[in-house]
Amino acid sequence: MLTSPGPNYNYDVEEVVRAYEKAIDAILRELERIDLTNFQRANALATLKSISEILAELNEQAGKLAQERVEKATRDGVIRALISLEVAASVVEAEKIVAFNRLNKEMVAAAVADTQADLLAVTQNIEKKVRAAVRQATAEAMRNNLPRGINASDPIRRAILADLRKTLGDSVNTGIIDAAGRRWKPTTYVDVLVRTKMMQAHKEATINEAVPRGAVYGIISKHGAKDACRNYEGKIVKLDRSAEGNYPYIYDLPKREIFHPYCKHVVSPFRRIDRLPADIQQANT
Repeated sequence: MLTSPGPNYNYDVEEVVRAYEKAIDAILRELERIDLTNFQRANALATLKSISEILAELNEQAGKLAQERVEKATRDGVIRALISLEVAASVVEAEKIVAFNRLNKEMVAAAVADTQADLLAVTQNIEKKVRAAVRQATAEAMRNNLPRGINASDPIRRAILADLRKTLGDSVNTGIIDAAGRRWKPTTYVDVLVRTKMMQAHKEATINEAVPRGAVYGIISKHGAKDACRNYEGKIVKLDRSAEGNYPYIYDLPKREIFHPYCKHVVSPFRRIDRLPADIQQANT
């Protein structure tokens, strides 16, 4: 059915998020090992080196996962186009003939690079905040004479140490501020980022496969959305601006209302409006 919901990428996204959760847990364990009552600069440097190694491994793993996820979403988008245009009768049949055309090859390369760059920015943000927190904590420990306990009673020492430990722990989950000024925990940001990139790749792949096959119209999927997206469910859009008819061009739709971050909607292409079911035509008059 043309208006059927899009793919579910929960497992794919969760696997990427789990990689970040595992790395963050490993970093927290490294930070907990810092002995602020017997501080040595070499100890802090060793901790930071270990954290850098954890994040380097995460970057490599996340980069591979990003490529796999974008390529998977692209294949799914091509498959949707093939089935919608009746080039293939089923997903199984479509999977046997799916291939990336030039447009989709270029799109995949750009989307993978973009996603990898965004994920790298997350790890760079974590490393920057952790390094700053370690410097702050060790400096505070020295200023308060925590190694020797001079001029500090035990209760005060414990309170200071607790605050420093909290500073170190919080540094790992310090919020990332996006272009819109919203603050995100790293794992939440990664979840939204990967999910959004996959859905964007799916939509672009569908359009890139459809237009060269002469399908210049699409219909937006339905899944009972409750936000502004609900106003676009089942709506006909142009996949080519020059297509005939009084229908909006898909790239002119307001991004805050449809195909926004975390949006689940996809588009299914078709060639002729007069061959659509009567109820869909009526809903778009």
